[in-house]
Amino acid sequence: VMGNASEFQKAVKLVIDTVSFDKDSTVQVFEATIRVLGSLLSAHIIITDTKQPFGDMTIKDYDNELLHMAHDLAVRLLPAFENTKTGIPYPRVNLKKGVPPDSNNETCTAGAGSLLVEFGILSRLLGDSTFEWVARRAVKALWSLRSNNTGLLGNVVNIQTGHWVGKQSGLGAGSDSFYEYLLKSYILFGEKEDLEMFNDAYRNIQNHLRRGREACNEGEGDPPLYVNVNMFTGQLMNTWIDSLQAFFPGLQVLIGDVEDAICLHAFYYAIWKRYGALPERYNWQLQAPDVPFYPLRPELVESTYLLYQATKNPFYLHVGMDILQSLENYTKAKCGYATLHHVVEKTKEDRMESFFLSETCKYLYLLFDEENPLHKSGNKYMFTTEGHIVSVDERFRNSLWQDILPGEEDSAGKIKPNDLKAVNFSSNCNRVPDERRYLLPLKSNYMRQIDRMVGLI
Repeated sequence: VMGNASEFQKAVKLVIDTVSFDKDSTVQVFEATIRVLGSLLSAHIIITDTKQPFGDMTIKDYDNELLHMAHDLAVRLLPAFENTKTGIPYPRVNLKKGVPPDSNNETCTAGAGSLLVEFGILSRLLGDSTFEWVARRAVKALWSLRSNNTGLLGNVVNIQTGHWVGKQSGLGAGSDSFYEYLLKSYILFGEKEDLEMFNDAYRNIQNHLRRGREACNEGEGDPPLYVNVNMFTGQLMNTWIDSLQAFFPGLQVLIGDVEDAICLHAFYYAIWKRYGALPERYNWQLQAPDVPFYPLRPELVESTYLLYQATKNPFYLHVGMDILQSLENYTKAKCGYATLHHVVEKTKEDRMESFFLSETCKYLYLLFDEENPLHKSGNKYMFTTEGHIVSVDERFRNSLWQDILPGEEDSAGKIKPNDLKAVNFSSNCNRVPDERRYLLPLKSNYMRQIDRMVGLI
């Protein structure tokens, strides 16, 4: 992203020369997929891109080593999908020995249902349907377990029985990237069923999770907020939201629901202004953190970046500056940036997650870099849930196999990109009007209302 070809090439060579997955090590299938598999595939796509928009990122004598490594890792993750009665994968796998004998039969919806982007890219690059097939089967298995009453999914499921162990339906931990990948899989692969599932899920989220006034920028009532409910009844389960939910305005931008995204983003930004960070859990009823640590998460920055891309309103540059200054003031340490142990006391932990570099820093950098090739090259790009760059490319829209899931009629149904139409929205891909571009994205009385709601005033 920074155009630093020599460092990129050095890093790639270091990975090729030193990394091996032939280890007696038990990993989380989800984290290994989005962090490791995703980065190998993204780097491979950048190296082999004929246009080279970021500068010359090619590697001399490159022989698809990163793709072979990605393949090796994915093969080692495949045992997680075997011996499960539902097709939903085990949460952990040993890279050498397969699924540990004492393995947990419970997994979260996001962990099992957010593998399709990386596994699908790998399948389409290799011409081997296996990886996409198992990931898509897991998504469909989860989808089939949604409540008949509300259409919602829970957050923890038993992979053998299909029984919901965690009945909480929300947009945060345990669920977040499941919804994100329904839409991003459609954007990347053009499979009709992915968009249909996303639209259905989004409609049910709007009907059962959203509280507050109907429109973001007009009318009376509380600011819109998405709460945690019981998946079967739609009844409120608790009065907290978690910091991972701050990704949702960014997803709303991608589907074209910009107005609603503006409102929800403003709520998270108000919490950030109060603490100089987002607590892991915030109790909106008590106006206080329930879980007070902040591990340098990127979700609010990601939504800020995407909202700026959609509206070009300078307000979002100010939000980015605020976040940047908070990170400098409160999290900077001698050898990097540290997790905040407590957002009120600003105590630190000796830990810096990999997503700080791959997402938080990347989205902040791109927010301010108007001239970046990512924005200017004419190529279309999508970010994985871990911030890895993937080109939206015709080759990912053409599968080399006829049917991804055998025995299903026309599962290769495609939708043209301009057919992407969202449901139940205040706007459908309508840009925010130009005359509003230099006004606050949210009317000042509504901004003050949110500030009051989080105890800022």
